[in-house]
Amino acid sequence: MKRKKVKAGSVVLTLLSAGLALIFLAPVIWAFFVSLQYEGKQIISVGSWFSPPYTFRNYLDLIIGSDVAKWLMNSVIVAVLVTVLTVLFSAMAAYALAKIKFLGRNNLYLYFLLGLMVPGEATIVPLFITANGLKLIDTYAGLLFPSVAVSMNLIIMVTFFKGLPDSLIEAARIDGAGEITIFARIIMPLSKAVISTISIFAFIGSWNNYLWPLLCAMDSSKFTLPVGIPIFAGTYTVDYVKPMTANMIASIPAIIIYLIFEKQIVQGITMSGVKG
Repeated sequence: MKRKKVKAGSVVLTLLSAGLALIFLAPVIWAFFVSLQYEGKQIISVGSWFSPPYTFRNYLDLIIGSDVAKWLMNSVIVAVLVTVLTVLFSAMAAYALAKIKFLGRNNLYLYFLLGLMVPGEATIVPLFITANGLKLIDTYAGLLFPSVAVSMNLIIMVTFFKGLPDSLIEAARIDGAGEITIFARIIMPLSKAVISTISIFAFIGSWNNYLWPLLCAMDSSKFTLPVGIPIFAGTYTVDYVKPMTANMIASIPAIIIYLIFEKQIVQGITMSGVKG
């Protein structure tokens, strides 16, 4: 059996990748070990953060005895609903732009492309004025709807839908199928890959969203984790244990989702770089 020669370039790339991964994971690992420490523990050196004894009592105390559990539930509800609505509305709009011929279709698609050039921060003031006029401030609906319309998600879906064969759609129309039937029974089943990609992006984007929930949610009972945790951490000016525990509670769901759907996330990044 012939041994495969290991190229020096691949070894360097592997070592470089491992080093970068360690750099990015180091804060997460440190935060995790800090969250397992007893509150008020004396820290003598850096190694003290990682030394036993450990306890999971901090997680139980935060979930039962603070608003973190409520903020966690708000984040889950908002992220799930944003994901469902984003996939539904983006898919319907993308199908119309990719497969239905109508006057002004190209101009409308160009309009969404131009939306990529506008930073989200630039839309905050008119968005707040509009939401306030519609009585959506400090409501769950106000937290949801502004996060649904994202140009990038629509463009990714349009690019994917354009690659689907038109012959399937024409055959369905000849058989008497309407646009809703074609969309639900042909387009959506063939688009599981792009739907999973958009779902992951929408969920993580909503989960990490800070600026708009900060402006929209006035009552602490409607805070999401990114808004509530800085306020919670501000009450612990010396001890790191409880703030790090709260941060780990906020990070664990996103980490789990990434580990499970890593392949789809990489495919989505690849797809987002392809313009149709």
